Amino acid sequence: MGCLVGAPAIRIRVVPEVAPLFRRRIFRSFRVSASSSSPAESIRVRFAPSPTGNLHVGGARTALFNYLFARSKGGKFVLRIEDTDLERSTKESEDALLRDLSWLGLDWDEGPGVGGNYGPYRQSERNALYKQHADKLLQTSHVYRCFCSNEELEKMKEIAKLNQLPPVYTGKWASATEREVQEELAKGTPYTYRFRVPKAGSLKIDDLIRGEVTWNLDTLGDFVIMRSNGQPVYNFCVTVDDATMAISHVIRAEEHLPNTLRQALIYKALEFPMPKFAHVSLILAPDRSKLSKRHGATSVGQFKEMGLLPEGMVNYLALLGWGDGTENEFFTLDQLVDKFTIERVNKSGAIFDSTKLRWMNGQHLRSLPSEKLTELIGERWKSTGMVAESKGSFVEVWLSLASNFILVNYGIINSQLELSWRSFNHDS
Repeated sequence: MGCLVGAPAIRIRVVPEVAPLFRRRIFRSFRVSASSSSPAESIRVRFAPSPTGNLHVGGARTALFNYLFARSKGGKFVLRIEDTDLERSTKESEDALLRDLSWLGLDWDEGPGVGGNYGPYRQSERNALYKQHADKLLQTSHVYRCFCSNEELEKMKEIAKLNQLPPVYTGKWASATEREVQEELAKGTPYTYRFRVPKAGSLKIDDLIRGEVTWNLDTLGDFVIMRSNGQPVYNFCVTVDDATMAISHVIRAEEHLPNTLRQALIYKALEFPMPKFAHVSLILAPDRSKLSKRHGATSVGQFKEMGLLPEGMVNYLALLGWGDGTENEFFTLDQLVDKFTIERVNKSGAIFDSTKLRWMNGQHLRSLPSEKLTELIGERWKSTGMVAESKGSFVEVWLSLASNFILVNYGIINSQLELSWRSFNHDS
């Protein structure tokens, strides 16, 4: 639906292969080409987490790549909170997300606590905007009201399964007459908004990381964009948000790649310019499965509590799928901004190695001035109750001796410093 090339701005031109349905401006079969509409563009990227838990290292790396891309191009880094999952979204999780991003040094140009010209920056505060654009699609016949019950939808799935077909919507209400629709509305029958998907054709994008990606449209049935309770569906929200916030590049995890098909169809129907897409590989555990809690610490907050430096964490995350083409692995955040290019992001999965992370953190600890290092260790010891004060001549003498021990044996100012304290006292 959208052939995405490296154009600064995309204008989609639909070439019909069959005549449109009588009074409906809908193409059931088409091909697409795209062309540049201007020689320059404003770089705007976004990180859009859901406040349903802690900031995972995978999400932190996505935020970092967006931040580095924006800063390296002189663009804007936007933070948007996707809190439409009202049951799971919490204020506590949102606050933790903001703290973790700030701790990493990834300051945002627009978003919660900062403001901006494209707000609000929480999806829960943008429902009127979603309704406006959903009604526009209804008026242009790109969507229609579907009155199917849950039982009817389940039966469609069962029949498709028996016939070994994809579980796509059969289009029962796609061709309903105005009279049939009005009858159901008069009865108060609940309905969803379904998007009309062309029955033939394909969608191709040129992903900035993965290269050319193509989908056949016959694998996708007409999909819901607004639920019967009036709540918009994820893919619709994201498309409207990215378009109305003038996002130029969507850099996100590869697990979102399948969503691009639905989103591109919505972009075209609303006549929005298409952003460029870049789908980053997943972070994998040592056994090459998706990194999860069963593999140990996986959130930024956990590593912060363990005593990692934000500089070490940022440096390590940047190397999970990116490199500057040299043997160098030690980078400050400013150096990463200078060196980062999206072209050097690898499309293969990156293995999360906690030993390498600890080593990297040790390199950043060693680069600190001795005064700063002793200050950090003293503050950690005070927070764990091992000393009453983090400063003073007695503490400074002990810290000057213990700091080297911690670097050699741990490479991390961790929350188990009582162990290092006991080991140091035993060895000395």
